[in-house]
Amino acid sequence: MSIIILDIDHLDKTFETPAGSIQALRDIRLQVKQGEFVTVIGPSGCGKSTLLKIIAGLDTAHQGKVLLENRPVERPSIDKGFIFQEHRLFPWLNVERNIAADLSLSDPQVRKKVDELIETVRLKGFEKAFPRELSGGMSQRVAIARALLRNPKVLLLDEPFGALDAFTRGHLQEVLLDIWRQNQTTMILVTHDIDEAVFLANRVVIMDPRPGTIRKIVGIDLPFPRKKSSVSFQEYRRLVLNEFERVDELELVDSSGI
Repeated sequence: MSIIILDIDHLDKTFETPAGSIQALRDIRLQVKQGEFVTVIGPSGCGKSTLLKIIAGLDTAHQGKVLLENRPVERPSIDKGFIFQEHRLFPWLNVERNIAADLSLSDPQVRKKVDELIETVRLKGFEKAFPRELSGGMSQRVAIARALLRNPKVLLLDEPFGALDAFTRGHLQEVLLDIWRQNQTTMILVTHDIDEAVFLANRVVIMDPRPGTIRKIVGIDLPFPRKKSSVSFQEYRRLVLNEFERVDELELVDSSGI
């Protein structure tokens, strides 16, 4: 029996602005199982990033219930890793020290775990490199390793590959899946890219904007590894695409042109 690690119930979020109140999220209800990979997709302004920040405890001014392992999410903590679109590495630290951050590499357990993560994110040989010497994709791998070092219960990723070229993006999708399979970390990834959403997820959460609501949740019953060119993948892709009434008006990436 799968364990529910994250439980969101009747979540509402309203921003107060000089022009008045703006409801960003309305009646969000979502349960995520331990070890599940969930992607959240929708147009700009549908509240995807706001939802992720609430789960992370970065925004607590909301109504409704957000529970992680049956405990209310009230603040950021190490059990909720967060990866931003920008890597946010410390420019004065090399790769291994960026991963360790406030932990000491002189601690044998930290040293061992850092070395293992460098292997996992495929950065062996770049331990002493500084952020200025890394590509964007390599920098994001460092950020992912840093979050995983803390053994988070859930890893939250806010469009982590959005600024990367298509080749690097595809490579990092494979790396992320390898990490997920090895560590069985629960992951929730926000994206604009339909192919990315279907390629990575056990379930795709499709959101509508103004206010942000969950339109539909699509289970992706495909084995890993997946081929984006396969007939079954394209069928799921079309299923997600068809959930939008006016796809041409939505800011979604249609990377294959289908």
